[in-house]
Amino acid sequence: MDQINKNIGKNINRIRKERNLSLDKTSEITGVSKTMLGQIERGESNPTVTTLWKIANGLRLSFTSLISGDRPSVTVIKKNSLKPVVENDGQYQVYPVFPFNAEKQFEVFSIILQSGCEHKSEAHNVGVEEYIFVNEGKVEVVIGEEVYVVDSEDSITFQADRPHIYRNNGNSPVKCIVLIHYPN
Repeated sequence: MDQINKNIGKNINRIRKERNLSLDKTSEITGVSKTMLGQIERGESNPTVTTLWKIANGLRLSFTSLISGDRPSVTVIKKNSLKPVVENDGQYQVYPVFPFNAEKQFEVFSIILQSGCEHKSEAHNVGVEEYIFVNEGKVEVVIGEEVYVVDSEDSITFQADRPHIYRNNGNSPVKCIVLIHYPN
């Protein structure tokens, strides 16, 4: 059997077990027979694209999540390998450390705000939460009419479904990690 079909079988089995789904329940929600699902998981069948779409849609997954290979159990990200998104003439730099992962429902950024920098963020979708961990400096986070001062080594979390501002009024750069969590 080729590698893609091995991946498909392992991924369906893993996802089913992570969700505590029996073959019967998986069959019910995907419209693919229990026998076919079992054969796919054991590598005894080469599923059609139509069958894979049924499984992906029933389990509410992306198509590629069924065919992708194993992810390494450990990944080291070097900051110099990341390309920042830059705003305000380089005063605001965003490094995408962990891009959005639909299975995990979050993304992580490393952010640098130079002295005097202010970044206005539009409201995110309802239910989106931000978690900010300040590594260096002091950042002001403005949410609505409230101003929250977050010192080095402190953190803040908030519902990000309203406009908010990051502001560095200090004399040195602010370095922080931002985790954005998206609801299902």
